[in-house]
Amino acid sequence: MVTPRRTLSALACALVLAGCATGPDYRKPQVDMPAAWTPEAPWRPMQPQDAIARGPWWERFGDVQLNALQQQALAGNQTLAIASARLSQARAQLDVVSAGQYPQASIGARASRLRISGNRPLTNYNSPNYATVQNDFALGLNVSYELDLFGRVKRSVEGAAASAEQSAADFENTRLLLSADLASNYFNLRELDIELDVVTRAIALQRRALELAASRHDLGATSGLDVAQQQALLDNTLTQVDILGKQRAQYEHAIATLTGTPAPQFSIAPSTAAIAFPAIPLGVPSDVLERRPDIASAERAMAAANAQIGVASAAFYPSLMLQPSYGVDSRNWGSLFNAPSVLWSLGVSATQSLFDAGRLRAGVDFTKGGYEAAVATYKRTVLTAMQEVEDGITGIASLDRAYAQSQSAIASARRVLDLANSRYDGGVTPYLDVITAQQSLLNSERQAAQLMGQRLLTSVFLIKALGGDWHERRDAPSQAGPVAEPGKPDAS
Repeated sequence: MVTPRRTLSALACALVLAGCATGPDYRKPQVDMPAAWTPEAPWRPMQPQDAIARGPWWERFGDVQLNALQQQALAGNQTLAIASARLSQARAQLDVVSAGQYPQASIGARASRLRISGNRPLTNYNSPNYATVQNDFALGLNVSYELDLFGRVKRSVEGAAASAEQSAADFENTRLLLSADLASNYFNLRELDIELDVVTRAIALQRRALELAASRHDLGATSGLDVAQQQALLDNTLTQVDILGKQRAQYEHAIATLTGTPAPQFSIAPSTAAIAFPAIPLGVPSDVLERRPDIASAERAMAAANAQIGVASAAFYPSLMLQPSYGVDSRNWGSLFNAPSVLWSLGVSATQSLFDAGRLRAGVDFTKGGYEAAVATYKRTVLTAMQEVEDGITGIASLDRAYAQSQSAIASARRVLDLANSRYDGGVTPYLDVITAQQSLLNSERQAAQLMGQRLLTSVFLIKALGGDWHERRDAPSQAGPVAEPGKPDAS
């Protein structure tokens, strides 16, 4: 005889077992991290606040056009739309899996009229069969609930939750990559605008020099060689305009696609306005683990893979289902809800695999292999992050020095050109010295423009490596100040 005490004891045991889960509990692997970065001045430590939204980091460059393009890309980029849809799917899947933790109830109704065969097999040889026609009305409530004694449902929910968080990190990573890609293309375009401005000013200078050489030749002061040399230099410089224009158009088309705009309907007016170099603070390497969305995604992938080990391990144990039901059944509608029409059932179904030729064991081994791969991916992502930050730090420091040196080179090239013109006018040197000085100035100014572009691109690269924006006073001075246009004196 089953007593209430025994029933309570059995229920208590089931609840205790339900608290257990197969498979290992998740623990994030340790990655060897250096104590600090090795920055050069003027880098400074930062205090990470990863719980705060990263925000529009591109605004730190102080470019209104870039800010508008970024907002347009966030609203219209199709890659970001795909990532958003994937995130919605992952969250919906979490809701689907989480529903397995609760009983599932359904209600069913049936109304039919049927004829029973008079020639059906006899169940009672003392009573003959008769063909009868009758109604059948039924209404029932069915409940099913899986007793999660071995943690299959619990691990499934853990895995789905980790996958949803991974999708959220993937969305943030897509957003970061989109904004960085757009900023990179935009700064490449602006660098070409400055180069085109340099080349255009050089062409004007070379045309005046060609007119001067032609005038001196007409007066018989010089040979035709001087005119031919100057014309060759001018033709070569004119060729560069078409080459730079082609490159600029390609960056413009790329920006159009990133913002979700058809390329034929998109254009950006040329501009040589100064762009600020933002002061980028640095923290210790562990900050990268907290900030970068791709690292967060890799870490959540490990948690999901670990949960799948528990799901696969639970298949070794019985699957228990509670399936109570309650309802009414009658051949007459009027008596459907009478006491004699009530029917009910209460039972437990259990399924246990006895022989599967190693299928379950192979499934566990498969999930363990997936977890090891996820761990390796996580560690690789962390190492890559540290490499990218170090590359960004050293790159910016080197480019700052190179850009400062390029300004000195431009000033020196201008002095050389002035001296060459004076000596040529005095008949001391041949015109080839003037040609050489002109070409040297053009090369120096274009090199300065290219260094400025590389410095901006490296800033974007480092911000991306750090995981996005940081949080400090917005009126903090920039590290290198506004960018001076190559070939023009600084405001200072």
